[in-house]
Amino acid sequence: MKSPLLSLPGAVPAEGRDEGVAAHYGDLFREQRALAGGTGFVDLSHRGVVTVSGDDRLSWLHLLLTQHVSDLPAGRATEALILSAHGHVEHAMYLVDDGQTVWMHVEPGTQGDLIAYLESMKFFYRVETADRTEDFALVHLPAGSIADVPQGVAVRETSHGRDLFLPRGELEAYAETHGPAAGILAYEALRVEAHRPRLGFETDHRTIPHELGWIGSAVHLEKGCYRGQETVARVQNLGKPPRRLVFLHLDGSDVLLPGPGTPVRLAADGEEGRQLGFVTTSARHHELGPIALALVKRNVPVDAELLAGNTAAAQEVVVEP
Repeated sequence: MKSPLLSLPGAVPAEGRDEGVAAHYGDLFREQRALAGGTGFVDLSHRGVVTVSGDDRLSWLHLLLTQHVSDLPAGRATEALILSAHGHVEHAMYLVDDGQTVWMHVEPGTQGDLIAYLESMKFFYRVETADRTEDFALVHLPAGSIADVPQGVAVRETSHGRDLFLPRGELEAYAETHGPAAGILAYEALRVEAHRPRLGFETDHRTIPHELGWIGSAVHLEKGCYRGQETVARVQNLGKPPRRLVFLHLDGSDVLLPGPGTPVRLAADGEEGRQLGFVTTSARHHELGPIALALVKRNVPVDAELLAGNTAAAQEVVVEP
């Protein structure tokens, strides 16, 4: 969906998976600094919005998700995954219950497949699922923001900020009084800095939760059965994931950032060395310079200097080998 905020002065449309909102509004680093300082907002209205209502909503979702939600208190934010039968990540949801309805936001364009799966699992449970993307726009307020929240709006409050499920028709009016607006590139740079994985960016068809550090934050290890749980338990108790997420400090002398899919190799082996992983997201940070997340083989030494394409990269451990 195309955001009306693309008409704001300086707005440059984002491309790829984030098409439909602004990449930036003319000054990427100013927008990052504003968010880091707790001011402004980010238009995430391209993300899917799904609701689950009904008396059985929490007990039913508890059976399907990787997270413990059967007793989720109203207003408490959490995140959860849906896995394949083999334990691979299929959906990532960021949710909150308002006492009557579970609100969740998901990656752009994935809400249809998510609802189709949820509908197939309803059976005799008293639940109703709905795609509310056309009616509600997601707005992100950064951590530390003191901006007011319109009455009656569902809110997810986390350590990274607040996600507002704002009626889509109120988006332009909200922007007029709660600026400055920051683009998705500023939001993504802070996400990379915080080592937070994103479905479709840090994941591929083989990803299991352990590789990205989702154990604990999105996967509860002491809840009942759900699809893919056997893989989660087996890796947790008997083995190690084959890959691990790393944070990269990139050489700032290169003009271009290594894009998603760029091979990662040992610097000692040069550009012709064996590929050990790939870049998942790269960004320009207002303080750290060029940075990235990458997925590498578990046995890559944690102190090894790396190459992302032809760019030198120093790694920080995100997931322990």
